[in-house]
Amino acid sequence: MSEKRDLIITEVALRDGSHAISHQYTVDQVLRVAMALDEANVPYIEVTHGDGLAGSSLQYGLSHTDEMKLIEAAISTCKQAKIAVLLLPGIGTIKDLKEAANLGVKMARIATHITEADVSAQHISKAKELGLETVGFLMMSHSAPVEKLLEQAKLMESYGADVVYVVDSAGALLPHQVKERISALRGSLGIEVGFHGHNNLSLAMANTLVAIEEGATRIDGSVRCLGAGAGNTQTEVLVAVLEHLGIKTGIDLYKMMDLAEEIVAPILKKPQEITRDSLVLGYAGVYSSFLLHAQRAAKQFNIDSRDILLELGKRKLVGGQEDMIVDMAAEISGKR
Repeated sequence: MSEKRDLIITEVALRDGSHAISHQYTVDQVLRVAMALDEANVPYIEVTHGDGLAGSSLQYGLSHTDEMKLIEAAISTCKQAKIAVLLLPGIGTIKDLKEAANLGVKMARIATHITEADVSAQHISKAKELGLETVGFLMMSHSAPVEKLLEQAKLMESYGADVVYVVDSAGALLPHQVKERISALRGSLGIEVGFHGHNNLSLAMANTLVAIEEGATRIDGSVRCLGAGAGNTQTEVLVAVLEHLGIKTGIDLYKMMDLAEEIVAPILKKPQEITRDSLVLGYAGVYSSFLLHAQRAAKQFNIDSRDILLELGKRKLVGGQEDMIVDMAAEISGKR
């Protein structure tokens, strides 16, 4: 039986990391990563297409392997870890959620834009009905005032969510802004609060620690920083920092270091780092999963990808509007 944890970490490399490798995970890769995470005593492992259940499409990026096979593989190899899935209403459906639950998934994370929590009511309710631990995931949390975030979090709580997350999808939040947001939710909700960071401004770790200080008890991490944009809060580093702080995660640090180095690193075509494009994501407040789409469009139209990303930020595009990236690139190209 695992030791009592002071906070619970969800490992997102097998979902958020899908963006970084153009959704090309294989069953063998998922089996190896999930098995190693399970042996390291990671409590939750998220597995889906980067854009959640049913995300595989021309618009978001086609998966190498059907995500249900990846989910099934992860479940088959884990002895203690629970498998989580992400679902964005409008992309994933109740049918997809039921299929995942039938495979043995234990947690559903229902994600919406920060101003659109109302579209999650049906999915949160159904997840609870299916007996799943249910998380409300408020994406692009930098893009609305604290008051709006709190209003939307309360909606998710009213629908039955067990946890609500502040999600820094663009890696644009500064530490004082994380403090304001987590503090507001902790002071007004009767459920747990979580935080999901991205490292586009090199603040994922700092923001995560601020969130924990303010009372967040659910934290996302990504081994080897494998996630969209410049990646997420790096799980093995986070575990080491938390041990220094005397905070229990129950996760084996050596095993996390080993799997990061020996299993996950070879999956990456190039190391996760803050490049000029991922820096612009945080600077302009752009959804991290737009990175590869913008780079491909820039190459197609022979323009600077930073110009595309800055324009995306100005127009406040959100997840689900990937099809507009090519149009925007064509527009920028035509002005030259």
